Amino acid sequence: MTGILERPRRAARPARQTPPARQRTRSSEGRRGRILTYVAMSILAVFFLFPLVFMFVSSLKPDAQILRDINSPAAFLPTGDISLDNYFGVFDRVPVGQFLFNSILVTVLTVGLGLIINSLAGFALSRLRWKGRVVVLALIIATLIVPFETIAVPMVYWVNQLPTLVMEGGVLKYDFGWLNTYQVQIVPFIANAFSIFLFAQYFSTIPQSLDEAARIDGASWFTIYRRIIVPLSGPAFATVAILTFLPAWNQYLWPLMVVQKENLRPVMVGMQYFFQLNTAWGEVMAYTSLITLPVLIVFLVFQRAFVSSIAASGVKG
Repeated sequence: MTGILERPRRAARPARQTPPARQRTRSSEGRRGRILTYVAMSILAVFFLFPLVFMFVSSLKPDAQILRDINSPAAFLPTGDISLDNYFGVFDRVPVGQFLFNSILVTVLTVGLGLIINSLAGFALSRLRWKGRVVVLALIIATLIVPFETIAVPMVYWVNQLPTLVMEGGVLKYDFGWLNTYQVQIVPFIANAFSIFLFAQYFSTIPQSLDEAARIDGASWFTIYRRIIVPLSGPAFATVAILTFLPAWNQYLWPLMVVQKENLRPVMVGMQYFFQLNTAWGEVMAYTSLITLPVLIVFLVFQRAFVSSIAASGVKG
């Protein structure tokens, strides 16, 4: 009787599966979306590359052809009378090698010393606990709103009052004034408010427990900075390096004010040599191509770390 009253158990329903047609539709939609994204990115890349392409192509043409092609697509194509004469003309007109050496020296020292000084300052502001830390950070951030042009003239006065050592006739003498020196192009730009702020914000995202564990093991604060914080902050260092490299390489106003000797001038000041009397546009394009290449190389080397730092952490805190 019990067996008669019992209802037969229903067979378990098989798991619902996505039809192959729907899977193919989703796959095609995803592929179409990626293609559209790549096309849009390629169009934007070409749009932003137009000035660079025009510059490099024009550096290979004579002035007459540059002006003739300016209103046609030929301005972006290496057609016509193509040669390296403009590059040879650049080296004949200005000491490009000396200018490049000066800019590389100033930029490398500014970036290298800036990474050390600004990261130490950011470490002190983010990892150490001391009275007045918040006020100091606020004052550093407040300096970002002060345009450099407003303090350039007072800075010229003060750097001319700084003590220095000069070599005259094989004798080392004590004197005053940093004008016409390398240090006047480097020292005022080592400490950077934005770099300090970026380091402080990035360091604050690293767990404090690492510091506590290291302190228990007897590590000093400098050891924590060197052995723990620096290895974990590669993207921040790469970002600061790029953001410091660009203004250091592009300096024009400050060297123009404090450097009068030709053998100490950077590449940007050398631009004025090409705008005296008749402007040689082909040589201008060749010179700008030469001084743009180092910037492109630095960006290509650090672009992965730069993008990952901005995307992953940026200046959050």
